[in-house]
Amino acid sequence: MPEGMSLGVARDGGVVTLTIDFPARRNALAVPLRARMAEVLEEAQGDPSVRAFVVTGAAGNFCSGADISGMDVRDAMSGAERMRRSHRLIRLIAAGNKPVVAAVEGWCVGAGLSLACACDLIVAAEDARFMAGFGKIGLMADLGLPYTLPARIGAGRARRMLMLHQQLSAGEAERIGLVEEVVHRGQALHFALERARFLAAQAPAPMALTKAMFAAGLDAALETERHFQSTLFLSADHKEGRAAFLEKREAQFTGS
Repeated sequence: MPEGMSLGVARDGGVVTLTIDFPARRNALAVPLRARMAEVLEEAQGDPSVRAFVVTGAAGNFCSGADISGMDVRDAMSGAERMRRSHRLIRLIAAGNKPVVAAVEGWCVGAGLSLACACDLIVAAEDARFMAGFGKIGLMADLGLPYTLPARIGAGRARRMLMLHQQLSAGEAERIGLVEEVVHRGQALHFALERARFLAAQAPAPMALTKAMFAAGLDAALETERHFQSTLFLSADHKEGRAAFLEKREAQFTGS
């Protein structure tokens, strides 16, 4: 993994906590971090001593989205491969056999929102802020968000978040069902660990099968997303959106 980013892995009984630590980008979900998270989750699928996971971010933020500086797709094949690898992580979280709880402090944006929504439960601190924002860089929502977000909050509210770039406070997120619980600032990880310990004490087979039921239809959604997003990676509007983001200016989209 490149210098300056890491994935913390801590074990407490049957609960494993994964901590995204990429301070230079507010814990952006860079490709190496996605790969490492998937490796840890994959290893745990066949380990009966691991019963639940918590996913969180370091230094007061959950995840600021994808690492835009590293998003440089040159052709359709590389775009499709990028999505395939990223979808491996989402499948392991949403459809794997271990329950996963997200502990959200601060910003939960873009790919960070996708990551949180793939989890079974979301515990948010009162200072948490949620936003999709993919359209600002000329892309559609990905990492399963077009599937997981409507499942949580309904199609109408999902459209508002995805199309109008609506930002939600923790309180509003709880009111509409985006998160399950809001706690005091700095306490999200503590309460998420409590929930994960409870889940870890339950019978594992019913837990795994319940997750499988909720994930029915996810594979088809991810396959459609892979084709659509791979096309958008090569669009002029994405190139403009990415440049505008890095240059800290408003994008000028032309529909090409």
